[in-house]
Amino acid sequence: MATPPSVYDYGLRTRARTLVKQLEVLGGFDTGAYAVERLHALAPDGTPVPISLAYRKGTPKDGSAPMHLVGYGAYGMPLPVLFSSNRLSLLDRGVICALAHVRGGGEMGKPWHDAGRMERKTNTFTDFIAVADHLVERRFTSHSRLIVEGGSAGGLLIGVVANRRPDLAGGLLMKVPFVDVVNTMLDTSLPLTVGEFEEWGNPSLPGDFARLSLYCPYTNLATASFPPMLVKTSLNDSQVMYWEPAKYVAKLRHLNGGAPQVLLKVNFAAGHGGASGRYDALRDIAFDVAWMLRIWGLGGRDAGA
Repeated sequence: MATPPSVYDYGLRTRARTLVKQLEVLGGFDTGAYAVERLHALAPDGTPVPISLAYRKGTPKDGSAPMHLVGYGAYGMPLPVLFSSNRLSLLDRGVICALAHVRGGGEMGKPWHDAGRMERKTNTFTDFIAVADHLVERRFTSHSRLIVEGGSAGGLLIGVVANRRPDLAGGLLMKVPFVDVVNTMLDTSLPLTVGEFEEWGNPSLPGDFARLSLYCPYTNLATASFPPMLVKTSLNDSQVMYWEPAKYVAKLRHLNGGAPQVLLKVNFAAGHGGASGRYDALRDIAFDVAWMLRIWGLGGRDAGA
């Protein structure tokens, strides 16, 4: 998370490594200025859940640092532990960036996926809550200084966590979130529904319907003290239809007296992956970063960026 993509010559006899090429990062970037850690949080059933995190050396670990925690946990897809220059703006402002490798993803092989789908899907949600609580207990951050993010099935994760633990974070960022699980999985005219019965279940079956209804973010919305939220969707999304997050936000506002801290941002020219043009994609990222900085109360470049 702190090392740009690099190519080495490796001596099989000497076991010496010689750096021959590294992606250039402008602005005086120094890999040695950052630290990367791998931690584990214990899930309620005792399973160790991996956490990857990066921060600028010298960032306080007294609970005062802001943290950006990302989760996914579906389809057996690992959450990639990679370098991103987009992350540097946060790290240099003293933000700790963390990845929660919850069950449902593929980080620990196929069994890790199977342990977070169908009747075991609730493990994904309890894993993420355990990770957030662990990071607070370790004094990397506090609940009020934590912003959690998830996109698509990760948006489902954040929606469930918001319903179960509205006090878990100080901000929620949901991108093209799969929040209307029951109604979407009942609509077999949508292109992905039938093929995903093996991931979520088929709600036309009474047992699957009951299970999905227990965690569906839209179905379980209620009056609560939700933190500020940014919900993003795209008009041309064929995987999570735009009306899912739109109706989710409408119901959330209705139940919570308008919920002025809940923002809905619709991209009228994009699909599931967001803006496709290079600069448009960077503008999308900049918008998210600006929103997070406002929630944390962090200012301009004097903060170290």
